[in-house]
Amino acid sequence: MGSGLYRTASALLIALTFSTVFAAPSAAAAPPPGAALNSTDAMLRWINAYRKKPEPDGLPILVRALSGMQAFKDPDSSGAYIGFIAGVLGANPGRADLLVAKMMAIAPADQWVLVRAIAYSGLPEWKETLATFVDRMPARRAMIDKYLDGKLPTLEQIAYQSTKPGMMDKIKTTLHIDKEHKKAVAIEPSPELIDVLWGYYLATGSYGPVERIIKLLPLSSDKDNVENLTTGSAAKFTLASNAVRDLDLLAMLKWAAKSQPKEVTVVLNDVIESAESADTARMRKEALAAIEELKQKGPNSKRELTGWGQVGQGALSMGCIAAAVAGQIELGLPCVIGGAAYTAGLQYMSKQ
Repeated sequence: MGSGLYRTASALLIALTFSTVFAAPSAAAAPPPGAALNSTDAMLRWINAYRKKPEPDGLPILVRALSGMQAFKDPDSSGAYIGFIAGVLGANPGRADLLVAKMMAIAPADQWVLVRAIAYSGLPEWKETLATFVDRMPARRAMIDKYLDGKLPTLEQIAYQSTKPGMMDKIKTTLHIDKEHKKAVAIEPSPELIDVLWGYYLATGSYGPVERIIKLLPLSSDKDNVENLTTGSAAKFTLASNAVRDLDLLAMLKWAAKSQPKEVTVVLNDVIESAESADTARMRKEALAAIEELKQKGPNSKRELTGWGQVGQGALSMGCIAAAVAGQIELGLPCVIGGAAYTAGLQYMSKQ
């Protein structure tokens, strides 16, 4: 596995952002946990190989190194790392408290990453773990209290949209009616969420995070909301691109396709076909065309409800531009990217 697979755009901020850039892991490529993880290449190789040869004792070393390189200063681009930390903690419930204690040495400004990773870990007693360390993270007490009070969501509370909105739903959305209805605490689908889930997969190699990404696939057919369309397209593209190199993932997708609802199966079969033929370029072009059409013509609900006035289309997420998506091959070999990078790549390409 060459290090070029992990190169993104030239700025260090961008290069450190996405651990979701991965190929089929090679256990021999990972440095031992005691080795100095003092370069982006070493960190990404270790993360990539982790799911085949877990070394949880190396997690605090990695997290301290990332903090030292200011990899956590932008919450929007830290999703993959949060997911990876959460996955390691969730897979090691008996050692989670010890691992968290060893990660406490990071800069106080970065400790929000630990709070979120614990909440996303899926640990049976994650609230107890947060409460144990609240006094050692005074700057994040308010954030911790919100998680403990259920005011911030976990990965068990993703707001999937499995059904198409009816006419009345479209009218309410268009006219901003029903605002008084209190929304449940939930994580809204986004490219950043996809990064979190890929990070969790890299830590565990498990089906759980992949299943959650699969559930986002129907959004790739959303003709009313540019954020949903972009998120669904990112889920579709990253599943296919990562499955090209990760045959275990491809096998998971084939197994999952046997038991999905029809609206998921149609898209998932397309993902599998693209992965088997290594034809993700077509998928990227189709996503770009769909997003551009939605931006130019507006949502279907607007076209169907002529005279209702302007409907907000939202804005594409601002993430980091990976070399493969931007087409800047001179910056590195073609690579597979996570959701937020994919989104920014689409935005970059649409301006060319």
